[in-house]
Amino acid sequence: MGSEPRENPRRELIDLPVLHKLKLYSTRTNFYLIGRDEKKTFWRILKIDRTDPNELNLFEDPTRYTHEEIVQLKKWISRGNQEYGGLRAETTCYGIIGFVKFLGPYYMIVIRRRKKVGEICGHTVYGVAESQMMMVPYPSNETRVSGSTAERRYRKLFNMVDLSKNFYFSYTYHLMYSLQKNICNTEKGKVHDNNMFVWNEYLTRGIRGILKNTVWTVALVYGFFEQVKCSVSYEEFVLTVIARRSRRYAGTRYLRRGVNEQGSVANEVEIEQIVSKEVLEGKKIPITSVVQVRGSIPLFWSQETSVFNPQPDIILNNNDGDYVATRLHFENLRKRYGKRIIIMNLLKTGDKKHRESILRAEFGKAIWSINRGTKKEDRLKAIHFDLNKHFKSGVDGAFEQLCVLGKKALDLIDLFFCEAPLGIGAEVVINDSFLNNPILNQDEEETIQENEALKADIHKLQSGVLRTNCVDCLDRTNVAQYSHGLVALNQQLRTLGITGPPIVDKDNPVAKKLMEVYENAGDAIAIQYAGSEAHTKMFSALRGEWNMMMKHRDIITAVRRHYNNAYQDGEKQNAINVFLGKSGPHLGRQAQWELGTDQRNTRRTSSNLDIENLRPKISRSFSDNLLLLGELNLEEPTLENPEPSREGLNGVIWETTSESGFVEAEPDSPSFHSAIGNEDHLRRTGSRQMLHGSSSMSDFLGLDDVPGFSHSYNARFTHADEMFEVCSSVSSDNMFTDMDESITSTTDTNILEFHSSSNQPGRFIEYPLVDGYSNEFTQWVLHEKSSLSRVPR
Repeated sequence: MGSEPRENPRRELIDLPVLHKLKLYSTRTNFYLIGRDEKKTFWRILKIDRTDPNELNLFEDPTRYTHEEIVQLKKWISRGNQEYGGLRAETTCYGIIGFVKFLGPYYMIVIRRRKKVGEICGHTVYGVAESQMMMVPYPSNETRVSGSTAERRYRKLFNMVDLSKNFYFSYTYHLMYSLQKNICNTEKGKVHDNNMFVWNEYLTRGIRGILKNTVWTVALVYGFFEQVKCSVSYEEFVLTVIARRSRRYAGTRYLRRGVNEQGSVANEVEIEQIVSKEVLEGKKIPITSVVQVRGSIPLFWSQETSVFNPQPDIILNNNDGDYVATRLHFENLRKRYGKRIIIMNLLKTGDKKHRESILRAEFGKAIWSINRGTKKEDRLKAIHFDLNKHFKSGVDGAFEQLCVLGKKALDLIDLFFCEAPLGIGAEVVINDSFLNNPILNQDEEETIQENEALKADIHKLQSGVLRTNCVDCLDRTNVAQYSHGLVALNQQLRTLGITGPPIVDKDNPVAKKLMEVYENAGDAIAIQYAGSEAHTKMFSALRGEWNMMMKHRDIITAVRRHYNNAYQDGEKQNAINVFLGKSGPHLGRQAQWELGTDQRNTRRTSSNLDIENLRPKISRSFSDNLLLLGELNLEEPTLENPEPSREGLNGVIWETTSESGFVEAEPDSPSFHSAIGNEDHLRRTGSRQMLHGSSSMSDFLGLDDVPGFSHSYNARFTHADEMFEVCSSVSSDNMFTDMDESITSTTDTNILEFHSSSNQPGRFIEYPLVDGYSNEFTQWVLHEKSSLSRVPR
């Protein structure tokens, strides 16, 4: 290359006029927000009126000033307000989060400090490190209400949402979208800040409506972001994991369950795993991504917080017999990700108190109802995998099966792969930000038009999504999503041409790093939804580190989660509602904290769910821990008997004629036999070599090359090009079965059987099982309840 200049598209694409840094100045009558771009080539002014305490009045100066001009302008403003103290510098900030009004004046929320957390195709991604809330009007008699008890209470609620934790943004990249959506997006002038993953949509609604642009604001994504550099066979790549939490049915663990009338579910999180290859400057970046989602079971069900019961009663509402909201949920998934929707349902097949098994049965009926009469290619494809039951039979066997199922799902939906120039998509972000008020000069517009030739070379598209759920969509879901991420990582590396030894054995450093990232993501999601970190039992067992110390840590986690759910979730739910604009002060209405739990958090009127009126009708069924609204007839038809499929899953094509598609992968079937008897056997032997001998599952299936299938410190590493080489030859009849005939679990730990014949529709039969809740936590609940009752609400 010598002295020849290298092509560098970064300058033209990334250094477009975006306001990176703002300085706030004040006079008695106005705030002046002066913003500049990163290279200090231009300055702009936004004036915020401070004289009207009841209205938000903003005035944007379209002029682009030089540094000398802006200095002179500040002097003029200061001289003009000399009588009232001149122009005073208030703070430096990096973007407006939004404006909010309670009972009195408007408040402006800005980013005081930011931290760089990573890059995607040259676009810098930041996290909010510190925010500031300030009253807009100048203090006067008319703003006295800002000191009232109710106003202070609303401010306190609003500030309970800690913006310095897990809120992310980018000036030149639509972080609310996946990589595939960003690169494939050709629409211009579209508003993106109303996306389901933009948490300050309500806060920016006013300024966006007045200015008709998003130049001064940032779009905040709530969830998780971590980026690490890795090396395999001396080839470097960048691993990025992003979790985007939906705001549409957001809340806390027991106050947000199931689905709402619009089809949004609780704890809905999109997980994106991006792998990009390190290349020389000026070259297009090979980059891949895989998206998966998690979310509460899309039925109308709920739980009421119980101080003394760690597993509160489940209230299942059966009034939505047509599963309208459930259908809306899956239709929304299809619009976002494509028609191939795969459901990984991790609910237990049974427990002593018949909690999860009831939800599983109802979920199966819902899937059957949705698939009935639907074209074969449009049907939901569902797998039931009782991870808790399989885990008790051996952690490696359970993880092995998850990886096989994940591989089959990935074969069906594929991944996104392209080669993109550095900074691709920045021009779209700029164009969308300025909308009808462009600030690009003629030279910059010509630059953008020239750079439109720098398109991404798209080689693969993801056409569907894997949706995973357990009851809380936390602990078990974390493990299942990690297994899918590990399988996807192997495929992503192979797609990028990174080959060689050891890549994705779960004892490999790269796989361990991925596990660490998914654990961090799981902790962040769990804290946001449930108030504590995720349980570590399954991840610790995978690493061979499950011991008494880790067990005590999980007990402490359970105690912390229970305390937060019982005593703090109500206030946290109020705070989220206020922050998102779901509730707030309204004339003639009670304040948010004066409402009862049902009034605050239950909004199911269109589905005929009225908690107060339904309480007398609630009947107990099976045990004291399950409440059913109305009658749940387990003998009701849940499956028709369509024409049997003869294709199965032995090839690349995954088809099923089943309208339910709801299948249990049996642990004691020949192809899923585990050599591990139980945890007691492991404790007796004290061995970390969990799979050994010719009777092991890996030997039987020939799957030693599948990630996580040899939990041993002596395990050999696997070449990337050998990964899943034998998977295509493995029979999958026991994983995904066309439900044309009987599908029955016969293990001692299974409680749910599904029967179907040509003459009778399928039906679910329930059997009791021993509850698996820890004795330590039970003792804590029994002996510490008196001290808990003294904790103030």
